[in-house]
Amino acid sequence: MPDQAIVFSVLFATLVLLILDRWRYDVVALLALLTLAFLGIVPASQAFSGFGHPAVVTVAAVLVVSQGLAQSGLVDSMSRLLSRVGSHPIVLIGALTTMVAFFSAFMNNVGALALLMPVALKLAADRGLSPSLLLMPLSFGSLLGGMTTLIGTPPNIIVASFRTEFADTPYGLFDYSPVGLVAAVSGIAFISLVGWRLIPLRAAESGTLDVFEIPRYTTELRVPEDSSWVGSTVQDLASSLKDVEFVIVTVLRNDQHLGAVRGDTILEASDSLVTEIDPRNLQQMVDATGFQLEGHRTFEDGDLRPSEHNLTEAVVRPRSRLVGRTAAQVDLRARHGLNLLAVARQGSRIRRPLKEIRFQPGDVLLVQSLGTSSRSALGHLGCLPLAQRRLEVGRKRRIALAVLLFGAAVLALLLRIAPAHVAFTASAVAMVLAGLVDLRRAYEAIDWPVIVLLGAMIPVGTALEDTGGAALIASQIEGLGQQLPLSVTLILVLVLAMVLSDVMNNAATAVIMAPIAIQTAISLDANPDSFLMAVAIGASCAFLTPIGHQSNTLVLGPGGYRFGDYWRLGLPLQIVLLFFAIPVLLWVWG
Repeated sequence: MPDQAIVFSVLFATLVLLILDRWRYDVVALLALLTLAFLGIVPASQAFSGFGHPAVVTVAAVLVVSQGLAQSGLVDSMSRLLSRVGSHPIVLIGALTTMVAFFSAFMNNVGALALLMPVALKLAADRGLSPSLLLMPLSFGSLLGGMTTLIGTPPNIIVASFRTEFADTPYGLFDYSPVGLVAAVSGIAFISLVGWRLIPLRAAESGTLDVFEIPRYTTELRVPEDSSWVGSTVQDLASSLKDVEFVIVTVLRNDQHLGAVRGDTILEASDSLVTEIDPRNLQQMVDATGFQLEGHRTFEDGDLRPSEHNLTEAVVRPRSRLVGRTAAQVDLRARHGLNLLAVARQGSRIRRPLKEIRFQPGDVLLVQSLGTSSRSALGHLGCLPLAQRRLEVGRKRRIALAVLLFGAAVLALLLRIAPAHVAFTASAVAMVLAGLVDLRRAYEAIDWPVIVLLGAMIPVGTALEDTGGAALIASQIEGLGQQLPLSVTLILVLVLAMVLSDVMNNAATAVIMAPIAIQTAISLDANPDSFLMAVAIGASCAFLTPIGHQSNTLVLGPGGYRFGDYWRLGLPLQIVLLFFAIPVLLWVWG
């Protein structure tokens, strides 16, 4: 069998396996690569060259930078603005999709979606709306935002790397913006004004909201000696924090209860406020007041302040060793390396300080790991960590530094001081050294299945080109192009990329379609840039199925969607994007 036929067979089998979704996409990609390597079509010495490809390095670096931006407090601060929007679906959906699109332009699509999904679920619950009404627009908005910059989505990075085949330099950071912005704005406008009416209203999967709906925590907040709140009253504090829901249950002064807390109770230095507060508002209150989040203390412990890392939420199981005992009786800190910061209990208010609370089954604990693994310690105690949630309470907000380091990478890219993979790797390393993101979180931030997918599929895509497969497909499109206007041929390339992105990973779509687009443009004596841009737009248009992109998969359960729900909004959205993107693409790139 000719090499060309083997490559086509392997790609077809890969596509089928991706659609069936029985094995994860990174495993399927490795199988495709290994098959071609064993058959000698991909030289053994180059089989894993894709893992050192600049596109792969850039994607990994951007994910770490995204984590640094998130942990700096920038995204969290901006997402709070959404709590002030109105209740009409047009306003809510417009605000959500616009914000997630903005974040997606500069960080990973899934990361932007994951940060705003709890906000969307809370907005839906507070306003009595079905989560399905907000989550699909949120997912699609993350894909639209990714179209606008080089680093917005992996396909853009991949397409940029292919440009060096016919030009001296890859695409710059904002070369995607003219076409991408028009596509994003038109898409967001359609979803917000018309498209949301096409979304079926579904009930979320049982237990989905429970991930985010934890009852109010009882915690202790200490008033520092140099606090500006010393001498102020509890009423002054409440008036200043109108947007934060909290209740001061009691005040501990010199380890003595002051009794009932009234509005005219004056705060003194070193007071510990036993506070009942929603977990989402805890960080906001700490930021606004400068109060220190106290842990469980004994006389020997002295002051305990949470570090910026290692915070975990966990549920006390019925047979846990903690049931019926206090943190001191279990020796939670010295023996298990855990610092208790807060406790939440369903159905009843906790009026005691942390050191006096006897744990019950179902209690949710916020604990800080003191240098050891919290997961193993919690497992030994019979507690279940809530892996889906991650709080950053106690972390210093360092927005300016994060923006500075990110901006430096962008500037280096714009001035062509360094290519994308060098600039953003430098930014990621700088964020680690500056303490914006620790090494553990940096490695966790990298989506390793996507990295494996890219590293494996790049040599497969190269094999498609080297064996003449890309040229063969391009010649078929060229045959149609000879009989059709060039703009129609461009639409065919874009639609083909759209179709592939709905059934396989968008990065793999870009790897396969980019060489085909280049060959097609060259054979028709057209501008390859316009065809590559069409691939970039099409690869990000995974709107018809929940398997085309991780963002769509992520909202499938929380939104209660069915497989066939996506095309109802996705198909009209793709038509709208074709209508607006093609004229701008032709105008900008020719």
